[in-house]
Amino acid sequence: MSQESRRVAGILLVVFPTVVFGGASILRMLVDDPDYAENALRQDLWRAGHAHAGVLLILSLLALRYVDEANLSDGWKRVVRSGIPLAAILLPVAYFLSMPTESSTDPNALIYLAYVGAIVLTVGLLTLGIGLLKRPSATG
Repeated sequence: MSQESRRVAGILLVVFPTVVFGGASILRMLVDDPDYAENALRQDLWRAGHAHAGVLLILSLLALRYVDEANLSDGWKRVVRSGIPLAAILLPVAYFLSMPTESSTDPNALIYLAYVGAIVLTVGLLTLGIGLLKRPSATG
């Protein structure tokens, strides 16, 4: 693994406990906060934000294991190393901050960050996939 990938992996592992804290926070609100429990849309969006954060951080770590093997320029490797983790920020932020209060009934404009995150994620994944497919075979 390259030094750049190792550094990003270290950062992701240091950040990952925030997902654990977020899960505990959501559980606390479900148990102790009747206002949270009464707002189904807010519950759904916050649950989606928490799930996306965890899954995308794991996907980011997995992608780092492959990026150095891909047939990509250094610039495109940076796109992969930063794009997938950036999506792990943008998607949850969209879900969490679009319903900031228990009285919110509709998502605010920050929900559109989810589309930006989806695009960034797609670019990172497609770039990595194409780079791996372009890599010459190790046999020969």
